Amino acid sequence: MKSDSAAIKKRYDRIAPFFEVLEAAMEGLFFKRWREKLWGKVEGYHILEVGVGTGKNFDYYPADARITAIDFSPGMLKQAMHKKSRKQVAVELGLMDVQSLHFADNSFDTVIASFVFCSVPLPMKGLKELYRVCKPGGQVLLLEHVLSSKPVLAWFMKRVNPIVVALFGANINRTTVKSVQACAFQSVHVDDHSSDMIKLIEARK
Repeated sequence: MKSDSAAIKKRYDRIAPFFEVLEAAMEGLFFKRWREKLWGKVEGYHILEVGVGTGKNFDYYPADARITAIDFSPGMLKQAMHKKSRKQVAVELGLMDVQSLHFADNSFDTVIASFVFCSVPLPMKGLKELYRVCKPGGQVLLLEHVLSSKPVLAWFMKRVNPIVVALFGANINRTTVKSVQACAFQSVHVDDHSSDMIKLIEARK
């Protein structure tokens, strides 16, 4: 796990200065509307964003919430810090791995992440951490790209996944909905407007 985390962290550190440019087209065409929908579901006062990256979600933060945001990549976090200063965003940023969160049990009303669990070496370990730090009755909100349900496309995604991981540190063959369902959440719901490969997952503790 440590070696996988170190390798993925190095890849994200390397691409951090260019990350928003690399994803600009996909962000404008697809991801932006999904981020708006995701953050529209946030409940409560104390919010944890896992995998803040370069701060792409800053524009969607609720104004009346206390927000903590973490990332395991120093390079990505540095970009988020610059954006925080430039946009005067009210957020507490920290360097942390989702697989080992330094927060007490039952700390947050909502735990939220967008396109993060494709890069977590041990996703079940990370999901259990999200469950642990979420308050009873609170929610975990995830926006994730997942393995297609179409056999031919799924086969292709599995075949090219090692190349994608080597270049970007992200897996395109994850079955994240099933992983969330395997945790101890009271309920797991996938937004009805989710597509074949982009899922908005709502889990209640």
